Amino acid sequence: MAVASAPSAQPLLTAPVLPMLWRLAVPNMVAMVGSAVAAIAETAYVGQLGVSALAGMALVFPLLMLQQMFSGGAMGGSIASLVSRALGAGNVARAEALVVHALGIAVVAGLVTTVAMLTLSDAVFGLLGGRGDPLAQAVAYAHVAFLGSAGVWLLNTLSAVLRATGNMLVPSVILIAVGLVQVALAGVFGLGAGPIPRLGMPGIALGQVLAYAGGTLVLGWYLYSGKARIRLRLRGATWQPALARDLLQLGAKACASPVQTIGTMMILTWLVARSGPQALAGYGIGVRLEFLLVPLAFSFGAASVPLIGMAIGAGQVARARQVGWAAAAMAGLLLGIAGLVLAVVPDLWTDRFTQDPAVLAAADTYFHWAGPFYALYGAGLSLYSSAIAANRVGGQVLAGTLRLLLVGVGGAALVAAQAPAWAIFALVAVGMAAYGTASILLVRYTPWEPPLRPAPA
Repeated sequence: MAVASAPSAQPLLTAPVLPMLWRLAVPNMVAMVGSAVAAIAETAYVGQLGVSALAGMALVFPLLMLQQMFSGGAMGGSIASLVSRALGAGNVARAEALVVHALGIAVVAGLVTTVAMLTLSDAVFGLLGGRGDPLAQAVAYAHVAFLGSAGVWLLNTLSAVLRATGNMLVPSVILIAVGLVQVALAGVFGLGAGPIPRLGMPGIALGQVLAYAGGTLVLGWYLYSGKARIRLRLRGATWQPALARDLLQLGAKACASPVQTIGTMMILTWLVARSGPQALAGYGIGVRLEFLLVPLAFSFGAASVPLIGMAIGAGQVARARQVGWAAAAMAGLLLGIAGLVLAVVPDLWTDRFTQDPAVLAAADTYFHWAGPFYALYGAGLSLYSSAIAANRVGGQVLAGTLRLLLVGVGGAALVAAQAPAWAIFALVAVGMAAYGTASILLVRYTPWEPPLRPAPA
């Protein structure tokens, strides 16, 4: 299948913001829908394994999301920011050198993740409140899923590189294919088919591992073949500490926000787990939707990164800020509509995963509280990507810190008061509202400056 080539840098610097943003965002949105379908199907498969499996998946989910936010959001956004800025300044050699260093960092990060999760998963899920069969189910899934961490990191890194050039189509097509393959393989291995036995949670995880490995090979070949605007040049590549330092410094700052987000989710998961496996399973169904909605918000954020990066690289700061605000508005509108619909009619989502009345009641209550605040949350998530592109992530770190403190302090008060699950879900809503509002205000009052043009590599 022929794939359209990436647009040149010039349209990204001169085209009207909204049409160009939509042009770049739509392929991302389609890809995210594909990934979401895979996540929904995976949750449906898990639901067929019982309430304990659903509760176990709720324990694993924060770690899965953390890996995606690190590799695709924080480091992926940092890679796209630096590569697009180099292209905006006309330095293709620097951009290509950054690609090689980004892949090296991705391999190391993936291997570290694998070793950490194989070693510590029992302790981590236990700290989150996992006990008995839900804990066993979580560990069984994690020990297979995180074997493929290098594939997740590499796929997201390669996708970020292509997005930095303005090419959203190719990574989107590949991510859709990965999602479809994941759905098929997870069903076959997890639930069994023909001569293949029912492997349960490890089988569902295996589908993800194999799908991501295949996607990594295809994207790697695409960049290496010279079909993209920049090329993966491994032959003769040398390690340049300055480039690695640039990537790691921006990436480290960007990773603070996902850590805060997952820290918040872990606290909330622990709080809900105290109310029993039904409440935990219902909460897991609720936050699973965020695995769909958060990437949709990031699809606008990801579309903003090459536009902002190239604009700042070319000294067009006003255009860069215009892009950031437009992306935030569209992300907020999309998530806001979804949140309001599910706050009113949560059965549109919840009935697809279980018929257990207690689980459904918990999931419905979650959406009643959290749904109305998805708009602010979505705007904040998009601005996070924009801030990475501008290398001004300090404000987003502060916004995430505020949310974490609210949940931590509020959670301690709820535990002391022996509050029911609905009070915890109300705390989720407060945290979302605070995060989104703070993100908007901090971007509003944080200046963006054009960087010095890098010397030719």
